Amino acid sequence: MKVFVAGATGETGRRIVAELVKRQISVLALVRDLKLAQQILPKDIEFVVGDVLNKDSLAIADCDVIICATGAKPSFNIASPYLVDYIGTKNLINLAKDNSNKQAVKQFVFVSSLCVSKFFHPLNLFWLVLFWKKQAENYLKSSGVKYTIVRPGGLKNQDSEGGIIMRGADSLFEGSIPRTKVAQVCVDALFCDRAQNKILEIISTAETPEQDLEQLLNPLL
Repeated sequence: MKVFVAGATGETGRRIVAELVKRQISVLALVRDLKLAQQILPKDIEFVVGDVLNKDSLAIADCDVIICATGAKPSFNIASPYLVDYIGTKNLINLAKDNSNKQAVKQFVFVSSLCVSKFFHPLNLFWLVLFWKKQAENYLKSSGVKYTIVRPGGLKNQDSEGGIIMRGADSLFEGSIPRTKVAQVCVDALFCDRAQNKILEIISTAETPEQDLEQLLNPLL
């Protein structure tokens, strides 16, 4: 297995890369700033310099999995979520569909967000960021590519004790989760057939017992 990670230098993306390396899985990281990436990411991975908005710069080589952890950064650019969260993700999904790839992509993991189905959510005041993530989800679901959509609650940089609460689509509407746990779910999903073609909403609490992904998936069946 070799995993192409988009958004690899972001707060969640770098934790996904670290989790993959920890499990001795080969990584090809898509980065815009190679110097920065080499400073903050593990040394024993490969890099490709590119941008999800530039289709010609996207090359997944011999990767058979894509993990998309991109996200628009807060800015005054009203088009940013549309471009990054929708168009950029579409470009990656189309790359996964492209039959000219040396090896067909077997799975696409997309880090989305809780509450993407709530149009009037306050986060949509940030240029419809949740709305565009939902459109990217819809495109992925209709693409024919096997997928896992991970919808985390509020993202925390600090790790914390406790287990994960997992539900199906549009079941959780509040809560938070450390980015490290999001990374673990994304990587666990690569080894769990039951996680394919599912939307996984996740938060964590100190009171929740720890369970593996197979156990967490039981209520969703």
